[in-house]
Amino acid sequence: MDYYAPRRDRLRRLIHDAGADALLVTSFTNVTYLTGFTGDDSYLLVRQDGEVLISDPRYTTQLEEECPGLELLIRPPGTTMLKAIGKVARSAKIGRLGIEGSSMTVGLHGQIAAELPTVELVTTDGLVEQLRQIKDKMEIDRFRDAIRMAEKGFEVLRSTLRKEKTEKQIAAELELAMRQFGAKGCAFPSIVAVGPRAALPHATPTDATVGASNHLLVDWGAHEGMYRSDLTRVLITGKISPKLRKVYDTVLNAQVAAIKAVRPGIVAEKVDAVARNIIAKAGFGRYFGHGLGHGLGLDIHEAPRLAVGNQTVLQPGMVVTVEPGIYLPGWGGVRIEDDILVTKTGYEVLTSVNKSFEEAIVDC
Repeated sequence: MDYYAPRRDRLRRLIHDAGADALLVTSFTNVTYLTGFTGDDSYLLVRQDGEVLISDPRYTTQLEEECPGLELLIRPPGTTMLKAIGKVARSAKIGRLGIEGSSMTVGLHGQIAAELPTVELVTTDGLVEQLRQIKDKMEIDRFRDAIRMAEKGFEVLRSTLRKEKTEKQIAAELELAMRQFGAKGCAFPSIVAVGPRAALPHATPTDATVGASNHLLVDWGAHEGMYRSDLTRVLITGKISPKLRKVYDTVLNAQVAAIKAVRPGIVAEKVDAVARNIIAKAGFGRYFGHGLGHGLGLDIHEAPRLAVGNQTVLQPGMVVTVEPGIYLPGWGGVRIEDDILVTKTGYEVLTSVNKSFEEAIVDC
């Protein structure tokens, strides 16, 4: 049985509702979601009566291994992707062709319009991404694997942490450790930030050493081959100041309260508001400048977002991060992040790295 066939069937209904005869899937990530193919440079044409994956000879064997039974068009050398698209669309007698507005360039749109002058191009937005929001059991199991790889890597980081180590060294060693536990690599470039640099939510690792400050922020995740995990912890590596204690406790309290608010039926921005209000009441409101969290999956950032103004209603099967933070320029920052599964009755915290203030203290 083709595990991915039901996903394509659900997509067909959305294509019909969008008023198109077929959809040309040009997002490589969406192609993976619909077929299991993990390569790139390939497009999927989904019709009401079937589908065809358009690729090239580099991937012939990989496609046969990952997508057995799927109809393929392997374009020969000298045949462009544009010509292949035209051939498939004409043979299927498509009148209205849906395109992915968020992944297709203006240039490619114009080229397809010129190649298929009698075909009407219908711009769609987020049809596959809509399906990707709800994870099935296989996806959740792969999340658990990605989280396990990340957590074991972090255990190595913590046990080998030394004051003379730089942010760059820690990031490199963390990636190596996750790979040794089975990860394909990092889910995204790891953020390792010492002291004042932790005030940068997306700090790039530098030669700053652990001993230069009293706290270290690490935002990391593992890529298990398809799915990605995403965690953040702050380690206390030096003298504890009242300010650090207050900031840390505020962020942790906000995070725990927001996680408890997660449940089916709640609007995304209301979960964000739970954490945001706690941080604001503590006097740090203007130092929490990003959304509370985001969806996870094949990409590190997916729908839904837990953010001000987001009206998405949470549903069972969604996986989101909850990651409030306080960032004080010139001093540092604290962010605590876990991966949360929305269940039929509430939530499940998929991640398990200790996060109390006392457990964050490291003797290095």
